[in-house]
Amino acid sequence: MSQHQGHFIELHIVQSIPYANLNRDDTNSVKTVQFGGVNRTRVSSQSWKRAMRLRLQTRIGTESVRTRRLSERIERHLVEERGWPAELARRAATHTVVASSVGAEPPKKGDEGGPWSSAAMVYVPDTAVGELADLCEEHRAVLESAKVTKTLKQKDAVLPTDRVDAVLRTRNGIINLFGRMLAEVSDAKVDGAVQVAHAFSTHETDTEIDYFSAVDDVTANWGDTTGSAHMGHAEHSAGVLYRYIVVDVRDLLTNLNDDAEAARELITSFLDAALLSLPQAKKGSTAPHSIPALAHVAVREDRPVSYASAFERPVRAPRDGGHTEPSVAALDAYALAVEKLLGSNGPLHAAHASLDFKDLAGLGNRVESFETLIHGAVDAALPSGAAA
Repeated sequence: MSQHQGHFIELHIVQSIPYANLNRDDTNSVKTVQFGGVNRTRVSSQSWKRAMRLRLQTRIGTESVRTRRLSERIERHLVEERGWPAELARRAATHTVVASSVGAEPPKKGDEGGPWSSAAMVYVPDTAVGELADLCEEHRAVLESAKVTKTLKQKDAVLPTDRVDAVLRTRNGIINLFGRMLAEVSDAKVDGAVQVAHAFSTHETDTEIDYFSAVDDVTANWGDTTGSAHMGHAEHSAGVLYRYIVVDVRDLLTNLNDDAEAARELITSFLDAALLSLPQAKKGSTAPHSIPALAHVAVREDRPVSYASAFERPVRAPRDGGHTEPSVAALDAYALAVEKLLGSNGPLHAAHASLDFKDLAGLGNRVESFETLIHGAVDAALPSGAAA
């Protein structure tokens, strides 16, 4: 295995979010959590992980696809990229998903002849669509005469299951980082190297109801009646969030067949995505595009250590207001106490970057930029050029 110093890279973030609703529940309400006896605003890890993944894909130019609509992607590729007739493309795509060990479901009643869906979500590199289309090309002659009925089963599929499943097992850097659960296909599971906690406000928060109405332009111009064209309401909140992210360097190296240089590149890009991504819910009406006020990295060998308990007692704003500064102070004090308690099991490397805070003894050396912060952590965990 490549020589490296750190098992875990941690990212601790304090970030102020203005009036927004980054992540809603099933009733369109702000997600919350009771912690320390008070109500906090919460943003789920799943929501922020998706935002991270989308930014990361843009940064490294590699995409992955999570979908149950794989047959539609294959069909569209065959029509638009390879000039297949639409009917034949749909037949080929249907036989592809039916052949897989994931299984497939026929169209719902009333949509006979529509696209089939995978029985479970698949998660594959974007290039897998082209590879499955290549497989359809190989079997085009037999697909020309193949049939599709609502009782089509795997044993009736024209394409070979083993070759379809082989494509579903493929992975790229995104999947190596975030992992994949695909129990239906043997050896397709990938243990994720990224751990993301639910973000929560460092202080007590209240949700607020925003009542809104929409003006009818014709009515406004004519002035012949009163009232709005539409009325509604939506929940929002505002606050300072604590966010915690961990990269398991050893798990990532395992997923990458011990390619340390590939791991360095992926971790560097991922930490950037973790710092600068933001869930996109209601962005059109709230534009909550803040950046972290403070980011702290720690490289550890023993085990990860969350600092969430720094905020078990909710932070209180001083007389002149503001939760960011006391949140940073609470994080700094807690980190200092934890590392004293851990003694020799403390971090191998610690540093922080912030907008304005000084003398943060518990958070390591202060650096000027997020970029410097990231490179320092990666160098500490995976020294460049290290070899077995």
